[in-house]
Amino acid sequence: MRTDSSPGTLPAREHLPAAGAGTPVLDVVIPVYNEEKDLKPCVRGLHEHLTRTFPYAFRITIADNASTDGTPDVAARLAERIAEVRSVRLEQKGRGRALRTVWSASDAPVLAYMDVDLSTDLNALLPLVAPLISGHSDLAIGSRLSRSARVVRGAKREFISRSYNLILRGSLQARFSDAQCGFKAIRRDVARVLLPLVEDSGWFFDTELLVLAERAGLRIHEVPVDWVDDPHSTVHIVKTATDDLKGVWRVGRALATGALPLDRLARPFGDDPRDRDIKDVPQGLARQLVGFCVVGALSTLFYLLLYSGFRAFTGSQTANGLALLVSAVANTAANRRLTFGVRGRGGAVRHQAQGLVVFGIGLALTSGSLAALNTASSDPAHSTELAVLVAANLAATVLRFLLFRAWVFPDRGHSHDTPAAPSGQGAATSTSRQQAPTAGPWQGSVPVTSVQGVPTEPSVPGASPATSRQDATMPLQPVRSPLPTRPSRPSGDDPRDFS
Repeated sequence: MRTDSSPGTLPAREHLPAAGAGTPVLDVVIPVYNEEKDLKPCVRGLHEHLTRTFPYAFRITIADNASTDGTPDVAARLAERIAEVRSVRLEQKGRGRALRTVWSASDAPVLAYMDVDLSTDLNALLPLVAPLISGHSDLAIGSRLSRSARVVRGAKREFISRSYNLILRGSLQARFSDAQCGFKAIRRDVARVLLPLVEDSGWFFDTELLVLAERAGLRIHEVPVDWVDDPHSTVHIVKTATDDLKGVWRVGRALATGALPLDRLARPFGDDPRDRDIKDVPQGLARQLVGFCVVGALSTLFYLLLYSGFRAFTGSQTANGLALLVSAVANTAANRRLTFGVRGRGGAVRHQAQGLVVFGIGLALTSGSLAALNTASSDPAHSTELAVLVAANLAATVLRFLLFRAWVFPDRGHSHDTPAAPSGQGAATSTSRQQAPTAGPWQGSVPVTSVQGVPTEPSVPGASPATSRQDATMPLQPVRSPLPTRPSRPSGDDPRDFS
């Protein structure tokens, strides 16, 4: 797993300005290997669709992965005849290798790719890239497993796809729904810092990219797609599945050992609304409740074990006091770090002192409960004592959380050893990190022997940072006539109508 050559913190997401004439906003990559029959209709269909519906300048890049048939010649002719098409030849196979090479060198601010078989309906392309252009999201993926997706494919592929995504959810805690759909997009500024961390150069490239992006806290937008399976697909299912499982193991091990510097992908302070200091709005309550409950459950178990141990040598009141004192110190320390996110030694003694006051309240509740039990019964059973103590501790726990949140840790998550930057000052997060310069044309791990359809040096917009942040959006024009008033779609509009 790669751990080096990653630039610094990502900039804040901004709406992409309307580009000048000839500067593509979108670069759609079509990776191909021995696709001489399907390549021409795919590129012409995609070009016609983008010309008719896409309101920005675009480019289509054919990435030939060491094809041995007539694919390079077909790609070269398409690049010569269509101004928006270019052809790139790589001498090594691998879809991930092709995407990394082309995306790393592209000057378009939004980068996408799609499979050559056009299994995905092209009407999903604009919804795919719109959140990236607007600055709302970092990556976008087409999903065949979304509830509103319309998919036509055999039971075998359906089973494999759903099983694979279940494996990702169970092993890597992935939350995205479809890792394998060949229909994805990414912002160039995100790709610049994320691609150096992605090791795979084959079919697992997509999954690794998404897992790392999600673990780094980047926003992934999902678009339900209309998708029709290609019965003539050349993908080797067994080999692909084996390589994917190896990739899952490799990425999972790297994440577990902390071998990936995912903090380098963090957005600057203030870009996330959860970073903002807003008055009268409780922040992180749900997360704090979960953390407090987990710590409380472990503390209660620890307390009961201590009480049972002390009870064998002393009376119930003494055993209760000792067990509660030891567990209270551990509980305060755990909540300080895990629930309320307070790091460093600053204020630790004061927090423990305040925690002991809270402990005194809990002691009064539990001791009072034991006294009431002993009054009601001269010789209560040990199980009865434990039940009464559990009930008393539940009441003390609720009060403890309220006191911790409002009195002991009123800052709720701000570190006591690193002052938080004020909202809007994005550079305050990591001033020491240096951003690497943008990679030059075709700077990658694979030599590119030919580029057709564009100059050898892409024209990179030379706008200053201040100019690039101006929001000059282009108005979008409707490309479809209004839907008919009848509630159902006409036959053939749904891919499931296909025979």
